[in-house]
Amino acid sequence: MRPILDIPYSPGAYRPIDLTGLTDAGCREALAGYWDMPGVRVAYGGYMERRGLYDGFSHFQPAPGQERNIHLGLDLWAPAGTPVLVPEAATVHSWGHRKAPGDYGPVILLRHESAQGPLYTLYGHLSPESLKGLVPGKVLPQGALLATLGQESVNGGYAPHLHFQLIRDPGDYRGDYPGVCSLQEVDFYRENCPDPLPFLGW
Repeated sequence: MRPILDIPYSPGAYRPIDLTGLTDAGCREALAGYWDMPGVRVAYGGYMERRGLYDGFSHFQPAPGQERNIHLGLDLWAPAGTPVLVPEAATVHSWGHRKAPGDYGPVILLRHESAQGPLYTLYGHLSPESLKGLVPGKVLPQGALLATLGQESVNGGYAPHLHFQLIRDPGDYRGDYPGVCSLQEVDFYRENCPDPLPFLGW
């Protein structure tokens, strides 16, 4: 099992949540119910969910019939300030601060080496402090502190959470990569962005 948040994993502390079709208000209501459950510290889910959460943000609506609403990563909902850990030894690929409403806010990409070739991981909705001291190629061991979760005021406008995404090939992207796609693009992105849960070993 690979670490991702500085909250020890257990089935009681981490509970799956399905936000399919929900608006921002619906997501917040669903999450509030989870925090009322005894022992729950993290709500997680979202890979390949088709969400209504993005309907209010213009950059997810490029043209009628091409709405980007299929989520490509794993969301882990936890309090702002929660430490984010490096799940597997890596080097720093790139980072950015995507300030548009509904975007990532502070975001970091790491590169991991394996016998099958490189694999990249993306960490979105972080605190601005998480970007300090980053250098391309910086070596990070497994379990190292990478970042902390950002407040809603700096993370793109969402309830605090980590967007964690696997990427086989980021192409020319630096400090960014699509975290949501349209139905027309889903076959490509499903191949290039596999399910993060097997990677984490849950």
